Amino acid sequence: MCRSEWNIIEKIQPMLVGNELREKLTIFPVYEDSVRNESQAVRLLKLNNLHSFYLPSDMSVEIYTKLYLAMVRSIQKKEGKLAIRQRNINGKRIKAYANGIEPSFEGVIGGSDSFSIIGCSGIGKTTAISKAVQLMGGERIIEMEHPYYKIVPVINVQCPFDCSAKSMLLAILQKVDNALGTNYYESTVRAKSNINTMLISTAQILLNHVAVLCIDEIQNLIKHRAGMQLVSMLTELLNESGISIVFVGTPEIQPFFESVDYLARRTLGLTYGKCDYNDYFKEFCSKLWEFQFVSKRTEITDGIINWLYQHSSGTLAHVIFLFYTAQEISILDEREVIDVQALEAAYKRMELLHMHIQPNVSLKRVAVKKKNKGSSVKVLAEAVEKKEEVSEKDSQIEEHITNKGNAENWSFTELAKLSKQMQLDMVELLEDRVSVTEITV
Repeated sequence: MCRSEWNIIEKIQPMLVGNELREKLTIFPVYEDSVRNESQAVRLLKLNNLHSFYLPSDMSVEIYTKLYLAMVRSIQKKEGKLAIRQRNINGKRIKAYANGIEPSFEGVIGGSDSFSIIGCSGIGKTTAISKAVQLMGGERIIEMEHPYYKIVPVINVQCPFDCSAKSMLLAILQKVDNALGTNYYESTVRAKSNINTMLISTAQILLNHVAVLCIDEIQNLIKHRAGMQLVSMLTELLNESGISIVFVGTPEIQPFFESVDYLARRTLGLTYGKCDYNDYFKEFCSKLWEFQFVSKRTEITDGIINWLYQHSSGTLAHVIFLFYTAQEISILDEREVIDVQALEAAYKRMELLHMHIQPNVSLKRVAVKKKNKGSSVKVLAEAVEKKEEVSEKDSQIEEHITNKGNAENWSFTELAKLSKQMQLDMVELLEDRVSVTEITV
């Protein structure tokens, strides 16, 4: 390893791997078991800490590693001869635009080490990126020598909802100013620079002061007609700054990136879906379950873990919401226990997401007291309604329901006998009497 590379390694935070990395990425809220003896108000306030819970997965490790290596590669390029040449080219182009001359495009440093991080909403990719940036140095500035300049390890911006190239460039300058204490943003606004001049000057600033640029919510590109123009601007920015640009978004952006060769080449990277029902998901639920703020502690079971997976569709943010809300409801209604009843009440609050989750569980709430003729079997009800003939078996069922099947006068034993004698589904007989939840495992 040459002296310049050693100089870079000495300036940045050491790279973490294995168990040490996972321990650094883990976030558990501050918690003491004695909190369960506190008042409702105190417990509800401390329950808010649950939102900070984070258990790293393989995704977390991969994102950290990819970002760290991209940072090192970007810094290495800043000390090469090509970087010096690119600075000179950018400077000449800025002067040309100032004199009303439109220079030809020339990018010599390249930016082929850009990549994408694509994953479903709620799986924790934004948190993983945030934690990775903190471990890479966070807001700590890297000071290089020969020549002397300051470098921000990573800056994060969001893709504008209207895909405005000018808004994107100004957001980048604001982030650089916040990190370095400079005034690039004010100078650019005051000079009323056109988009071409802003692009070249921003590329020069990134080349000098930024290692990695993360652009979040990149799926906004496909939601506005100006999306392709913004992509063209980012491509030129990438080529003229030579830094690593990370595109972060949801899977809906994939067809857009795949549509053009040069886009696909620059956005190769990491892709993630919802969490599978695996050992990591079980560990996530078990660790989360330890942070109980209700007065009556319960132990988690395989059935509850399965229920959480079915009602979260493998989205970890939904699991945290269900667990948090179940405790909130249980504390407020003074049941003070986390059970399926509390979890189902929490699930009802996710009504807007039900069509996206679609658990493999049918929730049936047909608890009606019938003092007249009831119908535990749908076929019988339809037959009576349509005045069709009913079989001898159906007549016996109807008679049983009339005489003994009222909500106030029944027993599981009677229903079990009837189910066996008539060869009926026990669940159907129970539906009209109690709340029934069928779970498919």
